[in-house]
Amino acid sequence: MIFGSGFFYCSNMNNTQQTAREIPIKVLLTAFLFLAAIFLFAFLAKVVVLGKKDLFDTTVFNFLHDRTTPFLIQLMKVITFFGSATFLFPAYVLLIVILFLKKQKRLALDIAIIGLSSDLLKLALKNSFKRHRPDLPLLETLSSYSFPSGHALSSFIFFSIIIYVLWVENIQPLWKWTLSVFLLLFSMAIGISRIVLRFHYASDVMAGLCLGFTWVIFSLWLLNKIHFYIQNRRSKI
Repeated sequence: MIFGSGFFYCSNMNNTQQTAREIPIKVLLTAFLFLAAIFLFAFLAKVVVLGKKDLFDTTVFNFLHDRTTPFLIQLMKVITFFGSATFLFPAYVLLIVILFLKKQKRLALDIAIIGLSSDLLKLALKNSFKRHRPDLPLLETLSSYSFPSGHALSSFIFFSIIIYVLWVENIQPLWKWTLSVFLLLFSMAIGISRIVLRFHYASDVMAGLCLGFTWVIFSLWLLNKIHFYIQNRRSKI
């Protein structure tokens, strides 16, 4: 499974118990998905947003139009809450506090850095592309920019971090797999809720998910390299 020991192998290189034959497959698969996510984000940004090719987004909205019921709207309203800052900020704080209490200060600091940097990245991209939100939202009107979806980006990163924590903890594999699949699907459901409620175009959500994937991979890899460099420096003193 990508979200597990294989997905985060690049950030946990020194502790892996995998055989030498398994390692290249996981690294190559992670690298392939990383590059594919970057390519898809770039394609959406250039062709759909900057090129104003809205066929994909219009098709998705038309597909959802006749399938959106009052019950679905209420359900999506609940789900979308878990991608909001109102939920994610205290959730990050709680997770970091728990890790500090468990004496996992390095992991807690890494998570804080990833969370803050991803939020800055989201704001920078929104203000760079300045894409306006869809017309006729089903709930309140939002004044912020649309591309990429902040809910999709932020929730995917947070739940990916939770998955990472699960896989470095001593938990039964069945629970690791079950919770990982659930969190992955739930983060995607948050993205879908933004489309159903017409807060975002489908391309906004896809871009947010792609960006979230790449940012988690890159951040964990970079932070691991930094920690490894610091340890080597200290060992030579």
